[in-house]
Amino acid sequence: MISVRQHAISLAAVFLALTVGLFIGSGFVGDRMNSLTGTSRDRIGALQDERDQLNDQLNSANSFDTAITGRVIDGTLRGQSVLVVTAPGAADADVAAIKDAVAGAGAKVSGQIALTPQFVSDQKSEQLSTIIDQTIPPGSTLRAELVDSGGRAGDLLGALTLDRGGKGAASADDRRTGLEALRDGGFIDYAGAGSTPADLAVVVTGGSYPEDSGAQGQLVARFAAALSGRGDGGALLGRTGSTAGGSPIAVVRSDPGLGNAVSTVDNVDQQTGRITSILVLQEEKGGRTGAYGTGAGAKAITVGATDRPST
Repeated sequence: MISVRQHAISLAAVFLALTVGLFIGSGFVGDRMNSLTGTSRDRIGALQDERDQLNDQLNSANSFDTAITGRVIDGTLRGQSVLVVTAPGAADADVAAIKDAVAGAGAKVSGQIALTPQFVSDQKSEQLSTIIDQTIPPGSTLRAELVDSGGRAGDLLGALTLDRGGKGAASADDRRTGLEALRDGGFIDYAGAGSTPADLAVVVTGGSYPEDSGAQGQLVARFAAALSGRGDGGALLGRTGSTAGGSPIAVVRSDPGLGNAVSTVDNVDQQTGRITSILVLQEEKGGRTGAYGTGAGAKAITVGATDRPST
C-alpha cells in the first residue's frame, strides 16, 4: 500500500530543501556568488535539480495516498461508533480529518470531547479527583490499579461514554450527569457526546510538548490507555514531532504497560497517518495494539508493514 521508500523520499526532500535554502540564502554566499567557480555553480544547480525531483516524488506520493484512501479504509469500521477526544494542543485540521476518515470507513462519530488546559493542570488534580469520586456511575467501579488522576479520569470517561461488546456500563441519565459534572468543573467541553455509548475511542494530541509541560504528557497518556480499556479499543494520535520529550505518545511508547493498552500513530497530520489511524482501530477491535508512524518507537510505518520506518 504505502512503502517505507516513499517516506524515505519525503524526509530526504525536506532535508535537502533546507540545506539548499540555507546555502543559497545566506548573506555570505549571496555576496560571493559572482566569484564562484564553474564547478561550484554546477554543484548548486545539481542540488537544486535534485531537490526539485524529490519534491515532485513527494507530491506524487502524497497524491497517491490521498487517491487510495477511500479504497483502503472503505467499510473497515462499518457499523461501529467512535468517540473523538481532543487533548490541549490538538490541531483542528487533524481532528476534522480524523472525523472524515472515520465516516469514510463506515463508522459514526458518537461525539467529541475536549480536555481543557485545566484538565492537565497540576494545580487542579485534587479537584478533578473529587469530581471523579462523586460521578462514578451506580453499579460501576473504577479499576483499583489506576491511582493517578489521568488514569482514573480516563476510566471514568470510558465508563460514561464507551461500552465493550455492546454492553454499556452507564445509563443515559448517568452519562449526562457525569459529563455535566466534569464540564461544570471546567475539565472538559463537549458537543453531542453521551447520547449513546461508543465502541471505540481516539485521543488526538498535537506535536511535541514544551519542556515546561511537567507531567501533562503522562496524564494524557494514562488517560488514553485507561479510556481505551473501557471500550473495544482505542488509539492515541499525534502529529509529526509527537514522539519527542515527554509528549503523550513518547510516554506510552516508553512504558510497555501503556503500550499494550492503547495503539499510537505519530503522523496524523499526513494522509498516511490518517489511513493508519483507521486501520489501527480495526486492529484494536480484534484485540491487537501497535505503534505506527515515522517517529521514535514506531514499530512499522502502518498496519501490515513489516519494516521499521526510516529515521
